[in-house]
Formats: sequence, C-alpha cells, structure tokens
Amino acid sequence: MLRSLEIRDLLIIDRLDLAFQPGLNVLTGETGAGKSILLDALGFVLGWRGRAELVRAGADQGEVTAVFDLSPDHTARAVLSDAGIVAEDELILRRINTSDGRKTAWVNDRRASGEVLRALSDTLVELHGQHDDRGLLNPRGHRQILDSFAGVDGALVRAAWTGLSAARRARTAAQKALAAAKVEEEFLRHAVAELDKLNPEPGEEAALDARRRAMQGAEKIRTDISRAHNAMSDQGAEGALVDALRWLEGAADRAEGRLDAPLAALARVLVELDEAQTGVANCLSALDFNPHELEALEERLFAIRGLARKHNVQADDLGGYADDLRARLAVIDGGAGNLAALDLALADAETTYHRHAVQLTETRTRAAKRLDKAMASELAPLKMERAVFSTHITPTDAGPDGSDEVAFTVATNPGAPAGPLNKIASGGELSRFLLALKVCLAGNTPGLTMIFDEIDRGVGGATADAVGRRLAALATTAQVLVVTHSPQVAALGAHHWRVEKKVAKGMTTSIVTPLGPDARIEEIARMLAGDTITPAARDAARALLG
Repeated sequence: MLRSLEIRDLLIIDRLDLAFQPGLNVLTGETGAGKSILLDALGFVLGWRGRAELVRAGADQGEVTAVFDLSPDHTARAVLSDAGIVAEDELILRRINTSDGRKTAWVNDRRASGEVLRALSDTLVELHGQHDDRGLLNPRGHRQILDSFAGVDGALVRAAWTGLSAARRARTAAQKALAAAKVEEEFLRHAVAELDKLNPEPGEEAALDARRRAMQGAEKIRTDISRAHNAMSDQGAEGALVDALRWLEGAADRAEGRLDAPLAALARVLVELDEAQTGVANCLSALDFNPHELEALEERLFAIRGLARKHNVQADDLGGYADDLRARLAVIDGGAGNLAALDLALADAETTYHRHAVQLTETRTRAAKRLDKAMASELAPLKMERAVFSTHITPTDAGPDGSDEVAFTVATNPGAPAGPLNKIASGGELSRFLLALKVCLAGNTPGLTMIFDEIDRGVGGATADAVGRRLAALATTAQVLVVTHSPQVAALGAHHWRVEKKVAKGMTTSIVTPLGPDARIEEIARMLAGDTITPAARDAARALLG
C-alpha cells in the first residue's frame, strides 16, 4: 500500500506531502490543476519513463519520496532480495533529478538502478486509464490477463519449451556438423591415414634436425682425423719414434750417459702418443655412422616438414592436428547413431512440451469460462447488462507460453456482432470493461495499489455512480487511487483530496489539500455546478455523500 508521497521542486510543485489511506482515495480538481503531475511524480520515483524535464524552474534539483507498507508475503520482497536489499515492513523509494538531467535513486537508503525501481513498480502499483494500451486494447496482453485470472505461472511449459528448444538446436547442430564433415570425408580419411603412417611425435623434428647436423659435421671432419690417426700409427710417428728409441738404446752404452735423458724423454713421448692415439681412435669410432642412416633420417625429417607445410601447422602440432581430424571422422562414423539418439531426445522433449501445453490449454479454457461469467456479473452493476464479454482461445504457433492465442471480444448490444474492444466499445464502455476486469482480477494481486486516471471519462449520471460503486468495492481488497471529474465517483471515496493551482509572486504552483466533510460538500458541489456554487448544488452534493 502507498502510504505517503513527498514531492519537492518538481514541475509546478514546490513542496507537497500526501498521506494516502487504505480503501478508495479520490483526487479531484479543475482540468490543468496538476492532477497528472502527481502521477508524473509517482511514476518518476517508480522508474517509469516519462517527461525529460521535471525540475521546477529555478530549482537545482527535484526530489520524490514514496513510502509503501509491505505485507509479509508481498512480492516486492523477492525483488528486493534479488537486488541484495534487505526487505522490511516499510519500503522507502527516493529519487532525485538534478537540473542537468542526472537521476539518482535509493531504495531503503541503498543506491538502486532504474531497472530495480521498475521491477519494484510492477509489484507495487498498477496504473489504468481510459486509453490504457497495456491491457484490454493490446491483444498481446490478453493471454497474460487470462493467466493472471487463472493463477497460472506457466513455469512447467516454459521449462519444457527451453528443453525442446535446446533439443532442436542440438539436433540441428549435429546434422549440420555431419553434413559438413561428409563433404570433406575423402580428405579426412587420406590425411588421417597419412598422419597415422608417419606418426610424428612432439619434438621429433628438432631432434632429427640436430642429429642430421651432427652427421653432416662428422662427415666433413672424419677424413682429417683419420689422416692424423694414420700419422700417429706405427707406420708414422710411432714407428719412427720406436726406431729412434732402438737406435739410441744401442748407442747408449758407448755415450757415457749422455743419452739417458733423451731416452727417458722418448719413453714419455711414446706414452703420450699412445694416449693421443687412443683418444683419436675413440673419436673416429664416435663419428662413424652408416650413410644409409643419414639418408633415412633426412627422409623422415623432410616428410614431417612437408606434412606441416601441407596442413599449415607447426611440426610439433601435427599430432594434435591428427587428433582433430580423427574427431571429425568420428562424427561421420558415429553420425547416424548420434542423430538417432538426438532424434529420440527431441521426440521426448516434444512429448513433454505437448503434454504441458495441452494441460495449460485446458486450464485456460476452464478459466476463460469463469472469466466470462465473472465479467457478466460485474458488467450488470455498471449498466452494461446487455453487453457480452467473450474470451476466445485459438491454436497458435508453440512458444514459451504455450500454443494458445487469447483474444477478448465484446458485443455491446443484443444482436450486434462481436469484435475487438478498441473497435466495438466507446470510450465510456471501454472504461467500464476495464474496471470490471480489474474487479475480477483484484484477488490475484494482493498488496497492489491500483490507480485509475479518469477511467470514468465519458460516463455520467447513474452509470458514473455505478462506476464509483465498483471502484469502492474494488477498494475493499486493495488500495485504489482515482483521479476523477465525476461527482458521483468522488462522493464514494473514503478519502478525498482537491488539486488546485495557486499563483503567488508571479509563480504558479500546484497544491493538494485533504478535504474534511464540509470541504467535500463544497468540492462536489463545484463539480456539479461549475464556477458558481448554488444551494441546490450543495444539497445535491450532500445527497451524493449520503
């Protein structure tokens, strides 16, 4: 319930504090007095998209604060929870609009976005007017209205539709993948066979290249090392040194010791030469390789590099590329089986969706009959006992809300053809259809504040009185705010405010005054008589007030 509305420096409002009450609240006043500004202010704090320029001329900023009472089970609590805001029994919305157009909002002293405000608005306030295109005049909303009356949330159908859509996407994707794979099947099989035959390993290309370089280097230096080895052999240096040693030993006895040192040196040289020979021999052994091995190594290295160029991948990535190709082949090889499984899943999803959609259609069909009957009961007190309201359900393309199209038609006079509301009903009749529908739906939206903006336009006399009485009946289960020019409706309000303009020091402002019993008589008399209030008008006002 909307408990209070505080407005500061908005349009032509300087300062305004309103305390609304449960039941039927009526706001009256001359045309242009500012009644619509109150709705603009409420819409602003609720995040509705409205006028761009709201700040009162000369003010730095405009501000609106709305306070709502929340019952323990109010649906606004779920919105607050989703937004990370602690829900309390009192909900305070505050929004500021600066003169340069910046808007800032708070919910219970927590900064909040316009999206959060609008989400809260859907649970707090419902605005209706004679030209309301969100309900009766918009056929796309008829199904939602019927579901609200039936108490249907459609969660099972939406979940089944989500599953069905996913199954369809999976089946389509698999079919496309299979078709694409089959186009390149010959290439895939040849490429996989070629890669499997070569079976390259990660890092193998670098290892082969290093081994090849080593072999090529060995071939170049082995000749010189072999020559050096021969030079040190018994056919070369070793043989010469041995001969020299033998000759010197034969002469040593007659040299009186002069050859002892050279002989010792030669012995050491022979030892060192032997070590050198051994090392060179070992080197030759290490450099020894089979020329066929180099040929085979180069053949494999060039094959790996050739495949890498062919498939435009790095040599080390050939193994992973082969895995990808095998996976694409697996799609082909297992395609029929996969499609069969996906077909079963799709059929399952279609069966589930159809079952829930049929159940929803049956629920809507039963609810449509109850709604038509309830509307007939509500239209009679509104002086439309001859009008016929009908809810038609026809098949339509399946979707997340089922496979039903819902349309409301009316026939306002006996024998007249039925048709869409916006083509058959006049303005006053449309207002009454809307009011009757809201009375039928009132029990499904607990805690909602309903605002009717001049919904009684186009009706008068006994019909206006009937409209007022239905509004009063609606207000027994919900808070109702009515902006009206009808004295019959105003007289039935439990709480009455007058909206008027004041001009002071060249500044026009709009003020709202709560009316007591005597002031209500004067206001309703003004609504009956116009500018000149006569005693007869006052008497008529007293009669209306009962």
